Amino acid sequence: MQIGFILAVALTASINSACVAQNKKAKKDGFVQIFDGKTLKGWDGDPTYWRVENGNLVGEITPATLLKTNSFIIWRGGEPGDFEFTGEFNITSAGNSGINYRSEQLTDVPFALKGYQEDIDGANRYTGQNYEERKRTTLAYRGQKTVIKAPTGPMTSDDVRANVKNNAWTGLTVVGSLGSSDSLQTLIKPENWNTFHLVVKGNHLQHYINDVLMSDVTDEDTVNRKEKGLMGVQVHVGPPMKVQYRNLMLKQL
Repeated sequence: MQIGFILAVALTASINSACVAQNKKAKKDGFVQIFDGKTLKGWDGDPTYWRVENGNLVGEITPATLLKTNSFIIWRGGEPGDFEFTGEFNITSAGNSGINYRSEQLTDVPFALKGYQEDIDGANRYTGQNYEERKRTTLAYRGQKTVIKAPTGPMTSDDVRANVKNNAWTGLTVVGSLGSSDSLQTLIKPENWNTFHLVVKGNHLQHYINDVLMSDVTDEDTVNRKEKGLMGVQVHVGPPMKVQYRNLMLKQL
């Protein structure tokens, strides 16, 4: 009994030491934890849809809480411009979510963001692509390396809508391939934990899933692009779903 107690204490000390070492390494590398795994401190969202559970940031839609508009939980720690953002996600098969960045909050819709998004969905049809929420829509499908051309002049909201066709921005040019969308899809684990990594520097936006580059955008559109803005994660209009995020680490460059 005493030996078992001593072993348990030793094991606990070893785990604690490993955690401290990991935290020191993260801070040394410049990454800072922005979700503590215990509370929603520093985050702002509708508690109908967002909570902390088992150390994870959980977004859930139930049959009784179906959405009329997409809802975000927004990080209130700043408006990063150039940064790297890493973490893990797990989404149910019918789920639809995404990680927004360099975004602005709408004033007429509660907890709504407009801006760049690393798309995430449970069927993995779109996971990893670059989709601009409520604006230019798809800037790069999974597997695409694109350049977004600069417009010839100022654009109104109507002009932006007129330049969207089949839910994609007509001003994008595909300049390279990262692999076929189907082959990249096989690297994403359905209804399981996957890692994400955003690398955002200047007008160059890269989305990684499980350490594989899924989309690459160079945004030369000085009229519509954003240099900095809010970050948040989404639950999307649709059927009941659940998405979980954990180990959210941010390094501002």
